[in-house]
Amino acid sequence: MANVNCCILAGNLTRAPEVKFSQAGTAICNISLAVNSKRKSGDQWIDEVSYFDLVAFGKTAEAIGEYVGKGQSILAECRAKQERWEKEGVKKQAVRFQIDRVHFLSPKKDEAAAAGQDQPPDDDIPL
Repeated sequence: MANVNCCILAGNLTRAPEVKFSQAGTAICNISLAVNSKRKSGDQWIDEVSYFDLVAFGKTAEAIGEYVGKGQSILAECRAKQERWEKEGVKKQAVRFQIDRVHFLSPKKDEAAAAGQDQPPDDDIPL
């Protein structure tokens, strides 16, 4: 039986990327992504927002930290990773998404701020 762990998320960053470096010098970037969707309830469409925590490593992490900021759009090709830990005797778990590839859907954060716009570029930049 084959196993597949693949997810594509497109949305807006809810905060500025947090880039840190491991002791070995590897970049680690944590972001939170808001993904909008709609569902039908009776005769009306209801907007729903889901929030996801994502992490990137290496060159991808560095690029995210350099090129995008809060409110900007990305598309992330990622895989789900379940994390488990214990805090004060209570077992906890969470699912985070590890980014394999990212496509920037908004202009570079410096360009967007200078132009006062949040319009997506004509093409995205894969990493």
